[in-house]
Amino acid sequence: MTVDHPQPAPQGQVVPRRPTSMDPRELGFEPKRPVGWLAPLLLLSTGLRALLAILFGAYLDKRELQNSLDGGWFDHSKTADGELWLDYVADLGDGFHATYSVAWLLAQPTLQVGDTTLPRGRLLLMGGDQVYPLASGDGYESRMKGPYRAALPEAPAEGHRPTLFALPGNHDWYDGLTAFLRLFARRKDGHIGGWRTEQRRSYFAVKLPSDWWLFAIDEQFGAYIDDPQLLYFEKAARDLGPEDRVILMTPSPKWVKAADDPKDYDAIDYFVRTIIAPRKATVRVMVSGDLHHYARYGDDDRQLITCGGGGAYLLGTAQLPGEIVVPPEGTLTRNRSVSHTYPFQKSFPDAASSRRMGWGVFHRVPTRNPGFATMLGIINTLTMLAMAGAVAQADIFKRLFSIPLVFMLAVILAGTVLFAQPPGADKPKHARHWILGLLHGFAQIALAAGGTWLWLRLPFHDWSWPGPLVVAAVLYLPVGGFIATQVCALYLLIASRFDVNVNELFAGQGIEDAKSFLRLHIDRDGTLTIHPIGIDKISRKWKADPEGAPDASWLRPAEPLVARRIEEPIQVR
Repeated sequence: MTVDHPQPAPQGQVVPRRPTSMDPRELGFEPKRPVGWLAPLLLLSTGLRALLAILFGAYLDKRELQNSLDGGWFDHSKTADGELWLDYVADLGDGFHATYSVAWLLAQPTLQVGDTTLPRGRLLLMGGDQVYPLASGDGYESRMKGPYRAALPEAPAEGHRPTLFALPGNHDWYDGLTAFLRLFARRKDGHIGGWRTEQRRSYFAVKLPSDWWLFAIDEQFGAYIDDPQLLYFEKAARDLGPEDRVILMTPSPKWVKAADDPKDYDAIDYFVRTIIAPRKATVRVMVSGDLHHYARYGDDDRQLITCGGGGAYLLGTAQLPGEIVVPPEGTLTRNRSVSHTYPFQKSFPDAASSRRMGWGVFHRVPTRNPGFATMLGIINTLTMLAMAGAVAQADIFKRLFSIPLVFMLAVILAGTVLFAQPPGADKPKHARHWILGLLHGFAQIALAAGGTWLWLRLPFHDWSWPGPLVVAAVLYLPVGGFIATQVCALYLLIASRFDVNVNELFAGQGIEDAKSFLRLHIDRDGTLTIHPIGIDKISRKWKADPEGAPDASWLRPAEPLVARRIEEPIQVR
């Protein structure tokens, strides 16, 4: 057990000079642009990393080694007034403007929401994916640590120093947690700006006031919960009693994902019924990020909240089910808990707004992902040239089975099917991925055929070599790339209606607005109040504050940054 003692701001330390601009040499990090998720090299790199993590994740898994680290739980239950404020944010380490907008609001001493003033949380809980696209020391420094240090450079001059706990998501796991553990669990005096870090492992248990507890479990892609982790929580659960209530943090909202794959929820259900239920305690709140929006299911029994709006691209909510059943009735686990139905309550953005945003794919994908448009242009141009070469063959057999043409057609069909991400044949509704992927491939082939028809009616194809190739690269490729990108955008819009490539529809757009986080309050009477906070429009212009107090943000918004309630406060007793 680690006890939280009030700690004043450090005295006698040399305060570093505050930045006078957004020069990276003054900030100590480089503000990054949002990740272009459809960039060809990034698609290849992230895909390979994910594949390696799936194939060799057991060999990279450092959770077993964490058993040698300090295994105590943390006590933040003792407060002067018997109350505690907490903040929750997830999916934050992407582009600077979105990440810092959320960090700036979290760092302010108070947050004005309508006519209500909400004080800063004494605990800041990060729910996963603290960096994109891949975990590394430099990535964390520029996309997460730097912005949060700029938002709260020093411990507050008055009151308690806030504490930060972080749970890894799948992007934190791509290097086997090496960079994550170095940043969040490396030493006892660790800190990120004014936030101190206490955890020693990638999972943690925290005792809160008024018989509340926080358990944060690390599932490593949802595969299983390792024995050292189970032993850690078994020890922490010895202090649970029938009156205790638990907030359960998970890396991914498996209560939503289990609607398509029932076994996704098995690890969470196993944890609840073997660790918490035997102590007669109850899980009243489950919270997760991973899906980049706000969505809540729940009733008087339990609240199931997804809040992944900390900085990464927005993910729409139109595909969310109207209710969820957990544990799912389709799971093969024999000793599962009794299934319970939770109705949908609220989302941000709502379904109608999400559908409207989806139409932005036609202009956002080519402008946000020029490399992707270039790649499609190159493929379309090579296919057109291969078709034109095949047409020049006198023999019909040689036309149909021209090696360059067959190769390009295979590349297109394989690429579009893989892009549709078909699951295994044992998964329900897997056929739709294959069908839509093939239809997308045939549409791209039809586009190349149309381009070939036009190309053969222009004088360029009769020029001496390399004239046709130069003209194709200079004139045909940009036009063909743009049209091929529009065909892909149309595919994404249609496929999303069938719950295929929904993530790619929004990842390709890279929408930075519509961010969200939670501010929670445990009252002295034991009531937990959850304030879902939404940011309709982030700030994209910042002013340095070189004369500010040591604990004041280095950069402040040059235009109003307004936080509002997503819905009325949720009370859990």
